[in-house]
Amino acid sequence: MKKQMSDSWLLAVFLTLAGGFQDAYSYNCRGQVFANAQTGNIVLLGQNLATGHPGRALHYLLPLLAFVLGVYLAELVRRRFQHVTRIHWRQTVLLGEIALLAVTGFFPQTMNVPANILLSFACAMQVNTFRKFRGLSCATTMCIGNMRAAASLLCGYHQTHDPELRRQSLHYYFVIAVFAVGAAVGAVLSQRIGEPAIWIAALLQLIGFFLMFAHTPDPDEPA
Repeated sequence: MKKQMSDSWLLAVFLTLAGGFQDAYSYNCRGQVFANAQTGNIVLLGQNLATGHPGRALHYLLPLLAFVLGVYLAELVRRRFQHVTRIHWRQTVLLGEIALLAVTGFFPQTMNVPANILLSFACAMQVNTFRKFRGLSCATTMCIGNMRAAASLLCGYHQTHDPELRRQSLHYYFVIAVFAVGAAVGAVLSQRIGEPAIWIAALLQLIGFFLMFAHTPDPDEPA
């Protein structure tokens, strides 16, 4: 049975690099709003409302709403196209993300609000679409769940000495490190290149899109 390339660790690397890059880009280049870390946006939304800055609060509210809509759309695509065999439904979502990031790179600083809306929408599509890699639940756009899983598995390994738990824990720590690398590169390039730097993240996702052609999904394998 051929395995889906859509849950390979190689694909996870490219998507996680892009995820870290997007968060650093939105924070450094788009008015200190998080594309991926919606918890941070909720904190800043509450802070600005509490300190009497409702206009600034909108900068965080709109990306939050876009995130919800992005998850909704990605789930709708999955439900309607998961049995299509010509192209995997995850590739369809990924193409949409790439298009959104490509458009965002053309937006000047005066359009940071719509830029952050598109970024959060794209991030939501990714986080809802790519949730598991080789049987392990894993996020490519944020780290808190990965950190919890890594620490929990490491504790299990120390208690049971099961090498499989150690292997899984190291996988999570590896993904966290990859995210940090993507964020570091995103921070540097955002400051040097400016708005078009997001095209680097789109390129990473495009590589992931073509990687998914490497294996034909088994129609009997759960999506």
